[in-house]
Amino acid sequence: MLKVMKQYLRATDLVYLGMCMFCSMLSILVLISIGRYLLGGFDTDEIEGIITGLGGYRYAVVQAGAMVMGLVCAIFLSCIDYRALVRIWPVHTILTLGMVLPTLVLHNVSIGPLTIGFSPEGTDNFSWYRLGGITFQPAELLKISFILTFAMHLEQSRENINEPRVLMRLLAHILVPVGLIHIQGDDGSAMVFAAIGCIMLFVAGLSWKYILSALAALAAVGGVVLVFFSDKILKSYQVLRILAVLDPDNPAYKDYTLQQTQGKISIGAGEIFGRGLFGEEHHYVANAFNDFIFSYMAEAIGFVGCCVVLGVLFAIVCRTLLTGLRSQDRLGTYICAGVFAAMAWQVVINLGMNLSLLPVIGVTLPFFSGGGTSMLMLYLCVGIVLSVYIHNKKNLFE
Repeated sequence: MLKVMKQYLRATDLVYLGMCMFCSMLSILVLISIGRYLLGGFDTDEIEGIITGLGGYRYAVVQAGAMVMGLVCAIFLSCIDYRALVRIWPVHTILTLGMVLPTLVLHNVSIGPLTIGFSPEGTDNFSWYRLGGITFQPAELLKISFILTFAMHLEQSRENINEPRVLMRLLAHILVPVGLIHIQGDDGSAMVFAAIGCIMLFVAGLSWKYILSALAALAAVGGVVLVFFSDKILKSYQVLRILAVLDPDNPAYKDYTLQQTQGKISIGAGEIFGRGLFGEEHHYVANAFNDFIFSYMAEAIGFVGCCVVLGVLFAIVCRTLLTGLRSQDRLGTYICAGVFAAMAWQVVINLGMNLSLLPVIGVTLPFFSGGGTSMLMLYLCVGIVLSVYIHNKKNLFE
């Protein structure tokens, strides 16, 4: 066993795995701080003062558990040839779609301890399952299946990708999960799926004439939809969030800029070196444990700390892409491009939300935002990238 472990450590990308673990462990510390200062710490009995529950620390505990579970899954997946994961595409496609499809029609339907189509408080996003006190989002697992199946589709179509008939089938492959997730009510995740598909198409050699035409059409259609058909495609609060970013000083949008205003105040308060994760003074930011964890973190660790965090995230996404570029086959390249797209797009969107450059659409910051499903999905992606890294060398255990 010791020999196998040594062989694995020599074969795998320890730097990549270490950077992911650094981000995860820092996120746990940040969530502990949030649990203490913003969420009230442990639940306690008002009379006897004894601890009765995890209270505000629940997010940190879930994050730690998801990190450990994800790390085990990543190591296990990395030992499996990624080509084998692609070959069993019917298994994971049926499994993930089978979990997503019921949430399209069943909203907060309870079957014993299981709730299908669960929507977190204050949202109309019915993309979750709840089992007892545990919630999970199948769309996160669908991302992995989509990356694998779309990589296979691209590998099979690479010679004819710019033929209209072939390209239309590839676009249909992208539109299926995008449409399903939009119907669920999670447009942030739908945008991530679209970005994954588009970047994988670009890496596969899509002609610039299609890329430039698509960007022009997207800009034109987006403007027309926002002006004339926003009430038919978007929900009213989504339109108002977009308008709030375009015209933040308009008092009519005050309720929709409040969260981002709180976030910017928190970011500015951190100054150069921050107030410390366990300093006594922290500004309140709604959803600091999730979508706006960067704002809270900026106040705690300051500009210098944020530069370190963003530097590590940048290194992770770059190393993901470089692993794909050194792959000996196109399949490995396409898979890593998909994981790169998922991580990089989420970082860009989340930072845009925190800095009031983009509307709030519920996209998490990879490895930092609280959420067991998101953390587990990221480590599954890490495992697949490590599989590409390892299995482009000699046999792991020969």
